[in-house]
Amino acid sequence: MDLRKIKKLIDLLEASNLSEIEIKEGEETVRLARTTTREVAYAPPPAYAMPQPQAAAPAMPMAGPTDAASGGAPKAGGDLPAGHVVRAPMVGTFYASPAPDKPAFVSVGQSVKAGDTLAIIEAMKMFNPIEADVSGTVLKVLVESGQPIEFDQPLFVIG
Repeated sequence: MDLRKIKKLIDLLEASNLSEIEIKEGEETVRLARTTTREVAYAPPPAYAMPQPQAAAPAMPMAGPTDAASGGAPKAGGDLPAGHVVRAPMVGTFYASPAPDKPAFVSVGQSVKAGDTLAIIEAMKMFNPIEADVSGTVLKVLVESGQPIEFDQPLFVIG
């Protein structure tokens, strides 16, 4: 086979998305294959794995209060009045009012009915209303507006 033809095949291979070309002319065969090193580019860098254990280490001291908060009303602290504890159904940012210039949805001493909006939690740019699941009087508001909250964190006590 002529070298000019082989060079043209190489150019054709480089210009196309093909990974290999095989040409047979009589008894002669030419096979051209493209080797790729893309697999190396997709390997995660070792520096990426390093921050994960470091990020997990600071979370360990916070595990105590989180466990206490999710353990039940008596374990969450001695300052919780007896009553029904409304807990956060998701992680997000707690807001007591619909807008910064508006009054809070509820305040301590206010009567609420099941289904009334107590607050909103912003999670992933979505504002989710937190509704009372029992009727009664708001005995305590346990978080401040704008505070980040955890899943199952106590938010209100209704008596």
